[in-house]
Amino acid sequence: MASASTKNQEIIVDGTSSVRTLVLNRPQQLNALSYQMISNLLEKFVSYEDDPSVKLVILKGQGRAFCSGGDLLSVAQIGTTEGRWDVCSKYFRVEYTLNYIMATNETPQVSILNGIIMGGGTGISIHGRFRIATEKTYFAMPETTRGIFPVVGASYFLSKLPGFFGEYIGLTGPRLDGAEMLACGLATHFVPSKALPSLEKELSKVDTLDPSVICAMIDWFAQKVPLMDNSAYHRLDVINRCFSRRTIEEILSALENEAEHGADAWLSKAIKSLNSASPISLKICLRSIREGRVQGLDKCLIREYRMSCHALLEKFSQDFYEVADNDNLGIQWPSVFPKRLFLALAGARAIMLDKDKSPKWKPSKLELVSEEMVDHYFSKVDKEGWRDLELSPRKNSIYNLAKTRL
Repeated sequence: MASASTKNQEIIVDGTSSVRTLVLNRPQQLNALSYQMISNLLEKFVSYEDDPSVKLVILKGQGRAFCSGGDLLSVAQIGTTEGRWDVCSKYFRVEYTLNYIMATNETPQVSILNGIIMGGGTGISIHGRFRIATEKTYFAMPETTRGIFPVVGASYFLSKLPGFFGEYIGLTGPRLDGAEMLACGLATHFVPSKALPSLEKELSKVDTLDPSVICAMIDWFAQKVPLMDNSAYHRLDVINRCFSRRTIEEILSALENEAEHGADAWLSKAIKSLNSASPISLKICLRSIREGRVQGLDKCLIREYRMSCHALLEKFSQDFYEVADNDNLGIQWPSVFPKRLFLALAGARAIMLDKDKSPKWKPSKLELVSEEMVDHYFSKVDKEGWRDLELSPRKNSIYNLAKTRL
C-alpha cells in the first residue's frame, strides 16, 4: 500500500543502489498509463541504462492490476490546450519509443504480472527480459472487439508465439491465465503470489548485469504449473489449422467447420468474438501480425504508429471512436477538444457508456472492407505536420524478447 507521501505519485520509485523498483500507482484506474506515466518511464529507463550503478529494474503494479492499458482520458487532457487531431499521436510516439527502449535495454528488466495485464500493459512488460506470471495473472488483448487493433509492438511478440497462437490471441482476445502465459512464452516464469515478497527481497541484492544470475534467482522461486483442462492451448493443432488461413473469412469458416465436428467451448467463444468484432479491425490485425513475422520490432512499431495515426484520422472508419449519439451522453467536454476522443479505445459508446455491447461498426461486414481500406492503414500519413516514428539504432541490437523463451 502506498504511503501518504507517495499516494499521489503515479509512479513510485524504490530500491537499493543497484536495483530500482518502479511501481505503477494508479490502482483505482487499474494502473492505466497516462501520458505523464509513459513519459516518466521512458526518462527513467534511459537514465538507468546510462547509470552504471543500476543493474536491474523491477516493474510492478499497485493493487489488483499490473496495467490495464493506456488511459486515453488522460491523453485527452493533453489536448485541452491544443485541440488538434494529433494529440493522441504524441502519446503513441512516446509509448512506442518506450517499448523500443525496453526491448533493447541492456539493463535487465523484471516485470511482475501479478494481476490484470492488457493493451499498453503488455507493451511495458512483454518486451522486457523477464516476465513473471502468478495465479492472479489475467492477460487479454481484446482490441478488435473495441474497434481498434493490437499495437505496442504486439505484431512482433504475437507473431513469435508457437504456431498461430498469436493470431488466435490478437483476433479473438481470449483471457489467458498465468499458466497459459508461461506455456506460450508470454511469461518467462511462474511464481506463486505469496512468494513474491521473498523473490523481490532476493532480487534487491542483485549487483550484476548478468541475466543468467538474475534468472537463477527467479528460478529458485519459480514453479511448473499445469494448464487447465479447458485451456485452448491444448488445442494448438486446431488453432494452427484454422488461424493459419490467409483471410479472416477463411479463418472463420475453418472454425465453424471445426465446431460442426466438436463442441469445444473455446471454439464457440472464438467464433462469437470474431462475429462481434470490428470487421476492419480484424483485417488490419491479421495483416499486422503476418507482417510482424518477417519484421524486427523497430519496423513493427513504426508500422503500428502509422496504423494508430490513421485510426485517429478515420478516413474509412470511425470504429476507433464509435461515438453514436454522442451529443446525448451527458458528459462535460472541454470546449476546445473533440468530444469523440474521450470515447476512444473500446467501442466506448457501446461498451463503456451505453453498455449495450452492440457497437455500430462501419463498415459493418467483412465483405465491405476492401483491400484499399486496409492498405491505407499501413501507409505513411499524408497530413501536414505529421512525421513518422523514428527509432534510432541501439547498442543492444538483439531484442530482449529474443533472448528468453521466444
